[in-house]
Amino acid sequence: MQENTDVKRQGVVSTGDFIQGVKDCIPTLLGYLSIGFAAGVVEKTSGLSILEIILMSVLIYAGSAQFIIAGMVAAQGSVAAIIVTIFFVNLRHLLLSAALSPYFRHLTPLKNMLIGTLLTDETFGVAINQTANMQRLSERWMHGLNITAYLNWIAANIAGAFLGQWITNPEKFGLDFALPAMFIGLLVLLMVSRAKVVRDVIVAIIAVVVVVGVTLVSSASVGVIVATVIAATVGMVVEKWK
Repeated sequence: MQENTDVKRQGVVSTGDFIQGVKDCIPTLLGYLSIGFAAGVVEKTSGLSILEIILMSVLIYAGSAQFIIAGMVAAQGSVAAIIVTIFFVNLRHLLLSAALSPYFRHLTPLKNMLIGTLLTDETFGVAINQTANMQRLSERWMHGLNITAYLNWIAANIAGAFLGQWITNPEKFGLDFALPAMFIGLLVLLMVSRAKVVRDVIVAIIAVVVVVGVTLVSSASVGVIVATVIAATVGMVVEKWK
């Protein structure tokens, strides 16, 4: 009991338990299952084998990237074009890692690298929600969160590859909306825990406007990156000024 009290005073996730990280990942699993299943279906229909789908989900582990790869493979795109495209699509992970890095300064570079390797949009959303009242995050907790999401994604991809032949239209079941719905839920939880709703809504509106504007002249991926930088900067300036 004393140990738990000391941990809370230091602003660290309660007990730093691996199992707690697993439990905190549970709300995101439906999004992983639906999108991972849909990715497996698309990858299979694009001509990839079961082994190739497994390797892609294990080594690449990126939903948007895997959808793009499947499409470019089906269109017989070049390897160089696929690599360059995926590089720009996944640039947002630099921002995600940079946002969480202050909460892992107590770890060695190697341990930080291991955490960052399995960081995704979803696990970032869960982790950043924890930082509302924390000064640093537990390594064990983060591994519990990351590994649970990682294994669930691989399983969902494999299930989609095996069972996708009987599902010709995944959108019919609302699978394409599961991921946005999950992020909306995470965002609402974060806003409620911060108790700064007005400021958060303003930042969200700015982000949406920037995404729409940039997407009109560039790709959606670039729009997301630009919107993240601008909206985060505005939020930081307003918070420091107040």
